[in-house]
Amino acid sequence: MILQMNHLPRKTSAASAEDVVATLQSLLEEGHLEPEQFANLYVHLDWIQYRHNFREAVTVVPIADEKTGRIPLFEVHVDLRQAAPSCLRTEMLKAMTPANPGFGQHPAENDEGMPLEEFGPFRRSIVWRFNHLYWQRLAEWEGSTGHGYEEALPGGRSDANHPQAVADGVADFWTLARDLEIKKQLPPELFVLEIGVGMGTRAGLWLDRFQKLDRERGTNYYARVRFLLGDYSPATLERSKAAVAGHREQCSFVVMDALNPMQTLSFLRHKVLHIHMTNVYDNLPDEELARRDGRLFLVEARAYLPAAEAERIATEFEVPGRDLRRCIERLLDEGPGHFGDRARGVEFWRQVWAAMRLKERMVCVDDLPAEALPGELNLNRLEEALREAPSDLRFHVNSGAMESFRNTLPLLSTRGYLQVQDIFVTRWSEYRLRYHGPGKLDGSVVNWVNGALLRETAERTGFDVHFAPFRYREGSHTSILFTTQRE
Repeated sequence: MILQMNHLPRKTSAASAEDVVATLQSLLEEGHLEPEQFANLYVHLDWIQYRHNFREAVTVVPIADEKTGRIPLFEVHVDLRQAAPSCLRTEMLKAMTPANPGFGQHPAENDEGMPLEEFGPFRRSIVWRFNHLYWQRLAEWEGSTGHGYEEALPGGRSDANHPQAVADGVADFWTLARDLEIKKQLPPELFVLEIGVGMGTRAGLWLDRFQKLDRERGTNYYARVRFLLGDYSPATLERSKAAVAGHREQCSFVVMDALNPMQTLSFLRHKVLHIHMTNVYDNLPDEELARRDGRLFLVEARAYLPAAEAERIATEFEVPGRDLRRCIERLLDEGPGHFGDRARGVEFWRQVWAAMRLKERMVCVDDLPAEALPGELNLNRLEEALREAPSDLRFHVNSGAMESFRNTLPLLSTRGYLQVQDIFVTRWSEYRLRYHGPGKLDGSVVNWVNGALLRETAERTGFDVHFAPFRYREGSHTSILFTTQRE
């Protein structure tokens, strides 16, 4: 058995590594586990930092082998934040029985709840439809919860809006403009693009600071600035206008998809001097791969509601149990208004989201059709990228972030640069040090971004990627990605 301790318990109420091993050993002795299974178990001890997430206290991930049609192995993930010694055995039985036919006769624990979809790559999960609904109807969610989305972030605000970080970013842009002017390369219009504008706070701070710096230094760059605020939510763009009210002549508001900015902004190809994003990549569709014993596996997911939660929600909202899934589909298609009482519809939405969990399984990529993998993923190149990674590793592919990255770089001018503030894994080894998602922030999804793989992607497109810690807030997990185009 391989025990990977991604967290050392600090609270006496949390289950310890000894508790986990002792529980598994007792299940082996009672015949619930075969000796071969016990010997080949991967057991991961995590502390999920997201108070709201998709995991049970104990999660079992079968490792399927389509060639033999059986499940020879499975991984056990224990969230020490949820698991207490007193409930560990019960949670182990509940999780293991469905994953291991013949595990034992425990009909109560064998209830897998109400599936909301079939197994598939996480990027295709219904979870992302909920994420889309949240951003499209953010005002309704905030009206129901009584607080804005930024209050759910660490520290209660976005790192994007830190005044000193904005000031330093403005100084870098002014320096670039000055250098271009000296070399007689300064274009008549200075295009700046912000993707994922939130409340527009950062855009307002940036323009305020740049206007002030421009006046102080006697240059005339501010008049040339064309600041584009881009977001796929028209409601979000409308709300952002107040933050830049003093700079309306400089601003344009563009409905766009962060996955493919070129689709909307192709007329700006090779013209944008600066593109900025904060916490956009961590909110784009994603999937995970794992390397076990030299083989690659795709982590497939299926969203479900635990049986007790499905029954409770159906009863509270007077929906027959057999119609609950159809009601959820209508919510995603039509919004909370389909209930008639919109406030009640939002409350239904919130409770379904809070109760939703994910089951996972691993399928060897050799057993999958090519379309099951993210677009343009070349396994040979992936193997090259993994050459310095630990031998057994589970990691994000972040196909959404990769797609956005590839479709954003062509907008940059020769001297232009992309700056992304996000939660990046910058070295492969970091995946063995903590839990990296998915987690829940209010009604949206959050995932760490595989910066190590993103760096490999950039190098193949003629760009270098650099990472620096976000030094403006103590304890921040944010890193700053900065691109430079190779000469």
